[in-house]
Formats: sequence, structure tokens, C-alpha cells
Amino acid sequence: MSGSIAVTSLGRVISVRGSFARVGILAASQMPLGDVRATVGRFVSLRSGSSTIVAMITDVSCEDLPISDTYIATAGVDLLGEILSGDRPKFQRGVTNYPTIGDAVDLISAQELRTIYAPTGADQINVGTLQQDRSVIAYVDVEEMLSKHFAVLGSTGVGKSTGVSLLINEILVARPNLRIFLLDVHNEYGRCFGSRALVLNPRNLKLPFWLFNFEEIVDVLFGGRPGVPEELDILAEVIPQAKAIYTQYQNTDRLGLKRVDAKAVGYTVDTPVPYRLVDLISLIDERMGKLENRSSRIIYHKLISRVDTVKNDPRYAFMFDNANVGGDTMAEVISHLFRLPANGRPMTVMQLAGFPVEVVDSVVSVLCRMAFDFGLWSDGVSPMLFICEEAHRYASADRSIGFGPTRKAISRIAKEGRKYGVFLGLITQRPAELDATIISQCNTLFSMRLANDRDQALLRSAVSDAAANLLSFVPSLGTREVLAFGEGVALPTRLRFKEVPPHQLPRAETTIASAPSASAGQDAHFVSAVLERWRGATSSRDNRDSFAEPSYNPPQRFDQRPEPSASSPRYEPAAPAPRTVEAPMLQPSLGLDPDRFSLLKKPLR
Repeated sequence: MSGSIAVTSLGRVISVRGSFARVGILAASQMPLGDVRATVGRFVSLRSGSSTIVAMITDVSCEDLPISDTYIATAGVDLLGEILSGDRPKFQRGVTNYPTIGDAVDLISAQELRTIYAPTGADQINVGTLQQDRSVIAYVDVEEMLSKHFAVLGSTGVGKSTGVSLLINEILVARPNLRIFLLDVHNEYGRCFGSRALVLNPRNLKLPFWLFNFEEIVDVLFGGRPGVPEELDILAEVIPQAKAIYTQYQNTDRLGLKRVDAKAVGYTVDTPVPYRLVDLISLIDERMGKLENRSSRIIYHKLISRVDTVKNDPRYAFMFDNANVGGDTMAEVISHLFRLPANGRPMTVMQLAGFPVEVVDSVVSVLCRMAFDFGLWSDGVSPMLFICEEAHRYASADRSIGFGPTRKAISRIAKEGRKYGVFLGLITQRPAELDATIISQCNTLFSMRLANDRDQALLRSAVSDAAANLLSFVPSLGTREVLAFGEGVALPTRLRFKEVPPHQLPRAETTIASAPSASAGQDAHFVSAVLERWRGATSSRDNRDSFAEPSYNPPQRFDQRPEPSASSPRYEPAAPAPRTVEAPMLQPSLGLDPDRFSLLKKPLR
């Protein structure tokens, strides 16, 4: 052993095995006491020939030491990459020159850390600082993170939502032309992105029922329960005919034209073209009238009643508004949902908490499917990031739970979306309950504290062997601390998300404003006001006009062909373009004291 190693180095290599090496920590080291505190998670550098190998300490022990005064402990290190010397030192992943026995080992310097984490181009975002050295900024490569999907994992209360807000705001700055669609399960991101985001909820969303495919509309009609086979057979036959009837109205200017055969038109139950509920019910009624056996008519009666019940439920107004009028508004709906053109608002926040629980899965399925299909048929010209919060609710690992088409739609984005400019971001607190195939497609992982053993086991299976030892830190991470793995970061890294400005902090709209107001004014009038809002959510009384909402003027419609006279059978004029409005934030209902309003948890429709 040379004297220089004994005096200036922390230790030296005593064994090498693949990507793992064991280091002896020298007893004679005269490094400052603070530097000698080499413990798990610290980076070290191994001097090997013309390069410096970067490694991370994964364990430290003084057991089974050789009988010698040379070492006071041994440490296991994972070899992660190397810094190539030259005019401008450069870091690269992987190791080409392995260390040999006796090579010097030092704690890595701040300058070497900056070389590793230095931004390699303009496409980098600043997300925080390294836990090991707060002076070194942690950058994430936006292109690698987006194009190969990413996931944010963490238990409740560890700062996961704040981290998501930070990442999205940084992406909006780095990629101002990227469209972002966020599924906001708990209505907490509405204020995080200011004027750059359009907030949608059941009060201002127009998602026509005919955009739902067969599985999705069945899920709506049957309230999330399995459909009755006899009724499904009827629907599968009459929906294409209803589409053909509507197309006939749109494509002819002659009166009294004989009805077009549905098979000749070539529509299927899943073709996204308009049809009217009045035509659908008329077709079912027509079939029922031809039956001689009265007992057979019960099935038709139940189906008509089922359609009428859902259509008249005010909670479903976002789907069935103008259901009997028609109108091909698909272009306007997609333009509004996915911000084409963006008009200064490239992001959409879809607040899901106000939707009927029976149709949330169907709505998410429609949105995911349309996002992918638009990317597919537009050849990925306009890239979009689709962020799914609480992803385990929609793509469960248990195939018997949840709505199959939703899982299929999200899985399709995960597997094929990058080819068509549709990128996926998953946020979940239970990664073990998320479909393993979907999370395996996320090549950049931001893992915050996870206490559940099953979640930790899934994380271990998702990261590379070189980073697996880092996962021992997951249960003990502090708030805002995160382990970052994968393509978006230079190395598997323990970092701390930077502070988020107060106006970008996620806050659920159900948050009580202040303690004094919570203890005051809970009288009979207050209870009456709450009941008014409660009943208003499921009554036919429409209070939307009581809000001062700015109007939205959609682009010119594409179906401007001449239309037949209103005297045509079963014809009603095409619907005007939907009146889509900016979603008002939480507002007092009629007759409610604004001071008491801060107590209320749900807005009145």
C-alpha cells in the first residue's frame, strides 16, 4: 500500500464482483472527521486508470474484518457510471474500465457531483437539490421523462401532490407548446396553474353520449353493473340504425326519402358519429310493437325505461344535454378538451369529484381513448401529456375490480402512446394495486415514502439492479424527499423537491377556510342552506344561470351542409354548438351567507 493512499484516501478496493465492489475504509486515513463519516447513500469515487468510477455506498460493516490494523470497516458499493477525463470531464452511465484491487477510493467531491448532474442541454428542468449536497441542483431531462412515460409514487401526506404540481409547472415552462391533460380526482389542482389551465367539471363539460363506445354507454345505462344480455342484444342492433337515421337526415335535402339500411351505411356500435335518443327509443318501440307475445315486451319496456331514467337524471346533463336534438359537435368537443388551439391555455384540469360515481370510470375511459385515438389519427403532430392521478383506481392489478375498458385505454397509451405523441404520467399511493404491465412502461420513477411492503416489493421489481439497494431508504424518506430512477435522471438519486410557491400548492376545494368560521353560524339556516345544495345536486332545477360565467365561443362547426326541412319524419334541427364555459371555482349557493359558505364541501350545480 502506497503512502499516498493511506494519507489522502478514504479507503481502497478489496474485492470486485460484476457491478458490485467492496471497499476497505483505512484506519490511517487523515481526512477530516466529517468526511470520514461514510454511510449508506453517500457517493464515492474509485480512481481507475483514465476514468473515475462513480459508486454508491449500500452497506457498511466492521464484522469479519481481516486481522489487521489497516481497516476499521468495510463498505459495499454499487458501480453506477464513470466520469471520463479530458478537456471537459463528462459523465456516462455504465462502467467500461472496472476497478482493480488496491484502487483508491474517496468520498465524491462537490465538483464531481456537479459534473454528474450538470444539464446536458436546454431540455432540463430544475426539480430540487441532492440530499447529499444541497449546493448541487438536481435536473431532470424532460424529453427522456416524457417520451418514455413517468410515475410519481408515495403514501398520503408525503408531498406527492405538491411534487406533481412542481413537475407540471416546470414542464409548462420548458415545453410551452405541449398540451397537458390532468385527471384531478380530488379537485385539488384547479388553482395550481393559474391562467395556463382550463378547469373542467360537470357544470361546464359537454361530453355527448354518442362519443361513448358500446361498452362505455352500457356501463352508464346500467350504473356500473353488468348488463342484461337480452337488453344488450337489442342495443347492439338499434344503435347502428339510429346512427344511420341521423346520417340520412344530414346528407339529404329531399323530403320523404326512404330510410337507409343501417348495414348499407356500415356503422358499428362503436363508430363515433352522432345519433339521437329519440330515434333510439323509437326503434326499440317499433320492434316491441311487432311482438305478439306480451311477456317478451317486458325486456323492451325495461330498456326504454332505463334509457329514460338516465337521460332525465340531472347529474348526467353533461352527457344528455340536447340528446334529442343531435348535432355533430365532435370537433368542438375535442378542440375544447385537448386545447386545440391552446389560446394561451395549453393545459386542461378535469375535476372528477363532482361526477356521479357510477359513470366516473366510463368518463375516464372515453377521455383516455379519445386522447390516444386523436394522437393516432393525427400522426402525433400535436404531442400531449396525459396525467392520471390515483391511477390504481382506473387500472387495477386485479382484473375483477374496476372497468375493463378504462384499464385497456390507459394500457394502450402506456404501450403505444409514445409512437403517436401521447405521453403518460401516473400518480398513485398504492403502486402494488396498479397493473404491473402499465407501471413497467414508466421508465422514470419518482418514489416518495412508501410504508407498505407490497408497494416496496413492486418498486424493487421495477428498477434496475444497480439502483435496487437505494430502495432500502424508501420507508424512511422525509416529506418532499424522493428517490428518482430511470431515464430522466443521470443517476439513481435521492433528492429533495424544491419549495413550491404558495399559489401553486394543491388545495382541495373542500378545505375549511379558517377555524373561527368553522365554529360559528351552525344554526338552522345553515343546515337549510346545506340541504338546498344537497337536493339541488340531484333535482331537475338548473341553477347554472345564476352564476356569472364567461361564455366560450367554439370554432366554426364542420357540418354546415344544407339540412332538410323540419317537417321531415323524426327530424329536429341540429343542435347549436355547445355552450361551454369556464368552470367557476367554489361559489355560494343562492341565499347562503358567504361567511358560512367556507364550511361547505361541495358546490351546488
